[in-house]
Amino acid sequence: MKFQGKTALITGSGTGIGRAIAKKFVENGASVIILGRRREPLEDAAGMLEGIISQKNTGSTVRIFSGVDVSEEKGINDMFAALKNDGIVVDYIINNAGVSGPVTCFANAPLDEFKSTVKIHLTGTFWCSVQGLQVMKEGGKIITISTFFTEERPLEQRPYRFRSPYTASQGAKNRLAEAMSWELVDRGIISIATNPGPVHSDRIYKTVYPKAASEFMRVSGFESLDPEHVDAASKELLPLLGEGEAVVKEGVAKAAEKLGADADTLASLLEKIQSIAEKVQNNTSHMIANREFLSQEQVAESVLNLCDEEISRILNGKVVPGDRVFYPVKAHIGTATPGVHQPDFGDAVVFTVDAGTMRDAKRVEFLARHVEKNGAKAACFISSNAPPEVQEYISSRFHSHVIDVASPDEVGRWLDTARKNIGQIRAVVHVTGSLADTRLTGLSRAEWDGLVEKFILTPSMVSQKALEQFVPGGGRDPRLYKDAKGAVMIIGPDLPVGKKITGAQRAQTEVFRGALRPFTTTVNQELSDVLRSRVRIFTILPGTVSGAEPDDKKIADALNFLVSESAASSALVTFCVDESR
Repeated sequence: MKFQGKTALITGSGTGIGRAIAKKFVENGASVIILGRRREPLEDAAGMLEGIISQKNTGSTVRIFSGVDVSEEKGINDMFAALKNDGIVVDYIINNAGVSGPVTCFANAPLDEFKSTVKIHLTGTFWCSVQGLQVMKEGGKIITISTFFTEERPLEQRPYRFRSPYTASQGAKNRLAEAMSWELVDRGIISIATNPGPVHSDRIYKTVYPKAASEFMRVSGFESLDPEHVDAASKELLPLLGEGEAVVKEGVAKAAEKLGADADTLASLLEKIQSIAEKVQNNTSHMIANREFLSQEQVAESVLNLCDEEISRILNGKVVPGDRVFYPVKAHIGTATPGVHQPDFGDAVVFTVDAGTMRDAKRVEFLARHVEKNGAKAACFISSNAPPEVQEYISSRFHSHVIDVASPDEVGRWLDTARKNIGQIRAVVHVTGSLADTRLTGLSRAEWDGLVEKFILTPSMVSQKALEQFVPGGGRDPRLYKDAKGAVMIIGPDLPVGKKITGAQRAQTEVFRGALRPFTTTVNQELSDVLRSRVRIFTILPGTVSGAEPDDKKIADALNFLVSESAASSALVTFCVDESR
C-alpha cells in the first residue's frame, strides 16, 4: 500500500495503458481520477477498480470524468474547477492520452488531422499539467508518457515514417517535460517524461502497423489498383484484420461491390497488408534483446516507480529512455553545411515570414539579397501579425505582400501567384522568428495555442503547400514524386542570445525546436526512401547554447547547400549552424 492516501489523475484511462496505470495505482492503495471521451469504457474501468478497492479494503475512491477531450480547453478547465471546489489534492498527474494520428506520407496528411494530433498529444499534455497545478501541492509529480522514436541521442534523430504529426508533437512533449521541471522547481513539483518503447496494444497491432502497411501499398501500387484505389480499398479492408475467415470473405465481397473492384484482387491486397504489418512488427522485435514488447502492466509498473519519492527526485527533468530498442540510424543533425561554390536558385525563392522583431527582418533582408545577388528573384510573404515596422522594412526592399501565413488557402494561393508571375520556385524559406522569454506554465490557453501555431503548425503547413508546388497532385498520387526536385527551409526558432542565459530560457525554446527536428527527419525519410524524390525539407536552428549572436552568413551557406544536387543525398537535414559541436 505504498500510495495509500494519495490521489492520481490519469488521462486516457478508460482503456489500454491508462487503464493499466489506474489499476496499478489502486492495487497500491491510491485513489484515482479517470477521464476520457467515452463514458462506457470509463464505467467499465471504474467497476474493475472498485472491485480491487473492495477486495483490499483500502478506503480509496474512483472518480470519473467522461466526455473530457484533453485537447479541448473547457473540459479540462471544468474538471479541475470541480476538483478544486471539492477540496481534492492531486498528487500525481499522468499524461497518457494519445492517438495514432494520420498514418500516411506527410504530403498526403490532412492538415486538420495533423493539427488534431498535435492538440491531443502536446497541447493536451500542456494544458492538463498547467490546470492541474491548482490542485497540486509541494511534492506533486507530473509524469508524461511519450515515444522512443522522438528522443534524441548525440547527432542522431530517429525517423518514424508516415507519422509526422505524431513525431512532431511527441518530440515537443519530451522537451516540455524538461521545461516544466525548470519552471516548477520553486513550487516543489517534479516533471519527468518516459518513453516505454513498443507496447502490446490494439492501437499498434490493429491501427499503426496495418495503416503503415497500406500506405506502403498506396505508394507502390498493387496489381491493377492505382494509389487512390488502394487507399479507398484499405479503408474498407483494414477493419477485417483479425476477424474469422467467414467475416473476412463477406467483408471483402462487400468492399468489392462498393468500390466496383475485383474481389480476388482485394483479398490479395488484404493478405499483402497483413504480411507487411507482421514483417514490421517482427523487424522491430529483432531490435530488442529478448524480442519482447512490453506489456501494458509493465509500463504501469514503470510509471509508479517514477512516482516514488526518492526516484522522482533523482530523475526530475529527465526523459527516461526506457525503450530497450537498438535502433541504428544515420546521423540527421549537423552543424556547418558543406560549402557550395555557386548555388542554383533557379527563377525564384519565396520567403514566408512569421517573424516579430527587427532582428528577424534584417535576417530576411540578408537572405533575400543573397538570393538576388545569385541571379534569382526573391518574393516575401509577410505575416499580417508581424509588427508594422517589420512589414514596412521588408516591403520597402523586396517584392512583398502581407498575408495570413497561418491560412493554408492563402499561402497556397500566393505561392501559385509567385510561380505564375515570377517563375518556377526553386525553394521556399519559412522564417519562424524567435520565442520571447516567457514562463510557459504561466501562459493562457490562447497564448499557448498561438505559440504552437507559430512554431509547429504554420511551418508544417507551409512545407506541405511548398510540396504541392513542387509536385502538383503528389499527395494523391505519390508516383509523381519520383525524381522531382524542390527545397524547403524552416529557420528558427533561435536559441536565446545573451551573456547570462538560464536553463529555463533554453528549455522553453527547445520545446518547439524539439518538434521540428523529428518532423524534419521523418518527412525527409519519406521523401527520399519511400517516394524516391529529390525534394528535401531542411530545418536550420540558429544560435548557441552559450548565448552567442547567430551568424546569418551561415544560414545563407545552408541555403546554398539546400539547392545543390548533393543535398538530395545528404542524411543530415537539421543544422545547428552556429554550434561547433
